[in-house]
Amino acid sequence: MSLPGVLAGIRAAEQAAGRVPGSARLVAVTKGQDLDAIERCVLAHGAFPLGEGRAQELRDKSALRPELEWHFIGSLQRNKVKYLRHVTLVHSIEAPWQAEAIAQAAQGWGRAPDVLLQVHNGEAQKHGAETHELAGVLREVEQTGLTVRGLMVMAPDLDDLPLPERDVRLLTLFTDTARRAHDLGLSELSMGMSGDYPLAVAAGATLVRVGRSLFT
Repeated sequence: MSLPGVLAGIRAAEQAAGRVPGSARLVAVTKGQDLDAIERCVLAHGAFPLGEGRAQELRDKSALRPELEWHFIGSLQRNKVKYLRHVTLVHSIEAPWQAEAIAQAAQGWGRAPDVLLQVHNGEAQKHGAETHELAGVLREVEQTGLTVRGLMVMAPDLDDLPLPERDVRLLTLFTDTARRAHDLGLSELSMGMSGDYPLAVAAGATLVRVGRSLFT
């Protein structure tokens, strides 16, 4: 598939859900891809936010193309915050200390990225704030001065389940995340990847993170 094919899939999912065309935005996940491949497979089709999950890789690419819209979608460690200088949106805030570190670094950058709070998806090895902690984390992150735009959730590994049960589990996760965002007064929802973005769009995703499908 290519980027036009992924966009067509997103638009079809929007139509099936009765949503406004363009209300789900593609974030092109570019980790592991060089700038030539990004130019050829993504930017040749228009302007899209570029999602990086490795901080050093983000640092190197964004330094060469700072005018592009860069998102950080990976787990954030304290010693990697300094690499987020050119980032517009951080998808993966799970604890107030991360926001504090970004806010402090941003004083030297002259600008601060907006952030999303990452919701834990129930898997033991995955990152994210527990659902009962979200309201408290939101308050503490907002106290740092950063703007919290919404929530992000990663789909758990459900490959061992039959397809119908897998889809029900994923749709439930996405729908619950959308409901929590609404209850918190947040409008942005980063949900869905290459294998499950139609379900995420059906649940209300506004940012869909797709990578491998764009480059194969």
